[in-house]
Amino acid sequence: MSALVNPVFVRTMAAYNAEMNRRLYAAAGRIPDPARREPRGAFWGSLHGTLCHLLWGDQMWMSRFDGWTKPTVIQKQSPTLVDDFDELRRLRVDADEKISAWAGRVTEAWLAEDQSWFSASVQKELRSPRSFLVTHFFNHQTHHRGQAHALITACGENTGDTDLFLVVEPA
Repeated sequence: MSALVNPVFVRTMAAYNAEMNRRLYAAAGRIPDPARREPRGAFWGSLHGTLCHLLWGDQMWMSRFDGWTKPTVIQKQSPTLVDDFDELRRLRVDADEKISAWAGRVTEAWLAEDQSWFSASVQKELRSPRSFLVTHFFNHQTHHRGQAHALITACGENTGDTDLFLVVEPA
């Protein structure tokens, strides 16, 4: 795992994360608010709920990785993290800038260490290699952005290319 997950990977994925979020929010912003909030059978309900959960997940993992403040709601309530779409977009941009700054500080030594934390979702103390957890962090973003992309497409909007190699250059 450590050979695959290195500071260049982290910076590349942070850049991909920020650009894909920019594209998703641009497309979502063209969708009327009632349609963004309509339950569409996604795991987190609506497009708005999915975007809130994505921000929630990033805030939670970055509280562990970089000392951010934890989200104000528990995981099950993550679709309600932020009610106002413009505020959600502002918080998303801010989070992406902070994730990119963190990615610029990540070192091989930091990635080689284990991370310990208490998971409220599973109610126990956990420990895993940081390189593995960073992979999960970016995979979680990609997974739920894929769901958001499908919801956006169902509303008739387009985000443009989503393939990593078409969106960013390696860092």
